[in-house]
Amino acid sequence: MENISQLAGRQWLSSQMDCSIKEGLTKTRAIKHGHCLRCGAMVYAKLPNGKKYCRACIGLGRIVADDFLIRNEQTIKFRAKENGGLTWKGKLTNSQTRIARNLIRNYIAKKDSLVHAVTGAGKTEMLFPLVAYSLKNGERCCIATPRIDVVNELYPRFKAAFDEIKIGKYHGREYQEPEADQLTLCTTHQLLKYFHAFDLLIIDESDSFPYVNNSMLHFAAQNAIKLTGKRVFLTATPTGDLLSSVKAGKIHLLKLKRRFHGQPLPVPREKMFLRPFLRDQKINSRLTAEIIKVIQAGHPLLLFVPRINQIGPYIAALKKIPELAEIKIAGVHANDAERIAKVDQFRSGQIQLLVTTTILERGVTFNHVWVIVVQADDKIYTSSSLVQIAGRVGRAKNDPEGLVLFCYQKYTFCIRSAVKQIRGMNQ
Repeated sequence: MENISQLAGRQWLSSQMDCSIKEGLTKTRAIKHGHCLRCGAMVYAKLPNGKKYCRACIGLGRIVADDFLIRNEQTIKFRAKENGGLTWKGKLTNSQTRIARNLIRNYIAKKDSLVHAVTGAGKTEMLFPLVAYSLKNGERCCIATPRIDVVNELYPRFKAAFDEIKIGKYHGREYQEPEADQLTLCTTHQLLKYFHAFDLLIIDESDSFPYVNNSMLHFAAQNAIKLTGKRVFLTATPTGDLLSSVKAGKIHLLKLKRRFHGQPLPVPREKMFLRPFLRDQKINSRLTAEIIKVIQAGHPLLLFVPRINQIGPYIAALKKIPELAEIKIAGVHANDAERIAKVDQFRSGQIQLLVTTTILERGVTFNHVWVIVVQADDKIYTSSSLVQIAGRVGRAKNDPEGLVLFCYQKYTFCIRSAVKQIRGMNQ
């Protein structure tokens, strides 16, 4: 790259680019004291020649002992824009306004914030004033989230809200040449490519896999902000480590218990099944009846199953049901090459029944959708993920209710905890 300033705030391996004659760059050993400086992991694996290498972040290029990290620590001062380039004409509710103002106050006071808000509270819109405040001061901001789907969901909303700002969008399924964007949207894995880049870093869905309990991604998030930078964490189900930081006074908690339309969260129905959900290529008749009710009520249906290899058999069985013969049924999962297109087709109504895994448990909005969770007692469903799945329903102002059905064979702590959390937020 001829213009090295486009890589301001980024880091890369010396083997990936010849930077021997470039100015404004720093060079440091990639592995020091047995730890990788790109991801923070302990380095223990060895090549046949005996040299150690980092296995944790090998997807970004293999780091071997004696390699160097090149860091561009240039500071870019962006041109000031009136109102930070915010062109959004919407209006926040009183509760949203309170959160938005406190976010700005915390940022000015150099405090990290945790926004604990129910699903559908309008967390994205509450961020607009804070982002605008930072951009107005010529600072650099990043919104990072663990899931590609959430990046794809957020990007058009921020692009419409900040029409005067060029926004960078980065994730593993869509290549874009790196630029020194003032506002960046990316997955948390992409943060491994940054070093002291951002004045403001917002981690959306901070309780979500793969970010949650991932020391590598937590290290990347800390590395990506400037020494004077501040973080905001957004979640409907805060993790224990975040709550501990709140208790210790390291993070300031902001809480919102109502959705933007003021209506309560739909409380899940619970239904016990004695017989298998799927046997001999046929879906349990009681489950079939629930699915038919949703379709006949005119609602799109998200049917959650625990594992990818269950999607195909469920679709085949669903297509044999006469009452579903006239609708489009499809499946989607994390490794689906057509994932983005299928989600868009479901959103637009071209697909009426979408069989999915937890990849769509959060961060996506579908109008009038209802939800059925098959095998809600499976160990893959935590109380957090069940709360998030339930949160897909009733998000529209003109349709605040809807069906959330947890189907199980054994009542679990996670099911009970999820329902209890939802009832608690509704009080």
